[in-house]
Amino acid sequence: QVQLVESGGGWVQAGGSLRLSCAASGRTFSTYVAGWFRQAPGKEREFVAAISWSGERTWYTDSVKVRFTISRDNAKNTVYLQMNSLKPEDTAVYYCAAVNAVLSGSSFSAVKSYDYWGQGTQVTVSS
Repeated sequence: QVQLVESGGGWVQAGGSLRLSCAASGRTFSTYVAGWFRQAPGKEREFVAAISWSGERTWYTDSVKVRFTISRDNAKNTVYLQMNSLKPEDTAVYYCAAVNAVLSGSSFSAVKSYDYWGQGTQVTVSS
């Protein structure tokens, strides 16, 4: 089992920045693919970004490319999401997810690909 705990959410004005952290405990997290998803009120959970176990490969949904950066520090069992130039439409609960598997194709962006989830952290961007 892997336990994931997100932190770093909050309120920010449009154009501002936040950095989310996802701390993992349990089994060796360094072998896990990690991802960030978000869910706005009344909408389905959607993919934001993912990172390979080594950190060498990253994937982003088009709406956050250039503005968001996913990274990880396996020595600290932590994954980060640096969010810059935030927009009101980025407002959502952000979830960290992980899976101990090799993902290929578009599977890294699918909710069902991930086995472990955090409780979420709220991000609110005001205009």
